[in-house]
Amino acid sequence: MEHTEEDTVPLHRPGAPGWSPFAPQGANREHSATQGADQEPAGHGAPGAPSDTSAATPAEPAPRPEQPPSAPVAPSLPPRTDIAPVQAFPDHYGALERAPVTADDFASRRVVPPRPPVAETGLRGALHRITFGLLALPPSPRERAHQHNVETVRRNFGGLRQITVVNPKGGAGKTVAVLMLALTFGRARGGYVLAWDNNETQGTLGMRAQQDFHVRTVRDLLRDLDHFKGPTGRVGDLSQYVRAQGGAMFDVLASDESATAGEMLTAGSFGELREAISRFYKLFVVDTGNNVRAENWQAAIDATDQLVVTMSARNDSAETAARMLDHLEQTGRRELVRNAVTVVSMPAHRKDVDLPAVQRHFAARTRAVLLAPYEKLLDSGEPIRYDALSKATLSAWLRIGSAVAEGL
Repeated sequence: MEHTEEDTVPLHRPGAPGWSPFAPQGANREHSATQGADQEPAGHGAPGAPSDTSAATPAEPAPRPEQPPSAPVAPSLPPRTDIAPVQAFPDHYGALERAPVTADDFASRRVVPPRPPVAETGLRGALHRITFGLLALPPSPRERAHQHNVETVRRNFGGLRQITVVNPKGGAGKTVAVLMLALTFGRARGGYVLAWDNNETQGTLGMRAQQDFHVRTVRDLLRDLDHFKGPTGRVGDLSQYVRAQGGAMFDVLASDESATAGEMLTAGSFGELREAISRFYKLFVVDTGNNVRAENWQAAIDATDQLVVTMSARNDSAETAARMLDHLEQTGRRELVRNAVTVVSMPAHRKDVDLPAVQRHFAARTRAVLLAPYEKLLDSGEPIRYDALSKATLSAWLRIGSAVAEGL
């Protein structure tokens, strides 16, 4: 039989994959190499089938179909480490969670780094306002110190605190110090401050404070104290017994202003009052009387978190305060004395005032000694008009308040 050219061209098996121009590099070569291995050798049939004698003659190898030239393979390069890997976004749930995530991680976005401080007062502050914020100068050392004092007074004390102002001598500036400290803390902290006159008989705190619509005192509150011990007591009801100081942002609980009052306040009455009204205030500034042996005086000292010793720049006032410190140390309050703050009220004239001796003595016994400048409005004995106080006085008492707050 005569063979034609078509008979010599091998045919592909049905379903066999062919060469594709879209296959990856090298895949077509692998297909060509494995195609001949998959096919059975010529001349072999199925096992057990009769053999054809004509197939015994070796046939001429069939030519392969022409294959397109393979594309040149680029040499492999080491991976670059300076390029960040492309983040993949798989479409299956949870593929993006590489590590455990909590709500705190999401809430941490609220933490905003503090802005650099910018001057608000003085010449630097004026330049900042004139240039509409284009010239942002840092605050001066004086302004930074002022801001530090404000932040110290405003900080959270972690609970109710009591400041007790003491000196057994009259005219030592206790009442003025109580009102000025309450003013400083009240304005800076936004209220919840009570100035409390704990005089065992007649005190002057209610006389020096701003007057209110009533004249009730601590004895009236003590009589109606049962109303505030239970759940029915409200801060609005307490306003009938304390005297609001308006823009000064604190209240005053006055002592009995009658010279013919009955029995003196006791330690038990002080404790009951403190426990009842502690639900309505965060800070007590307590004025004390002149008798260190009085029960309510001793009770106030026992509840004190920060002791403030006041005196005028006179030898007799300073000596009385020094002997009182001796008494406190001898009765087991040495640590309270060591942490105390001494406030020296300056007179109108410093003539014949031995201020260095006073400062040396109390600096060796207490934590800090600070000076309160003379203010005619405070020395007049009249109710204090807080808005009329000078800037120097307010700034000085802010420094005193900051020193007191460090001990709270």
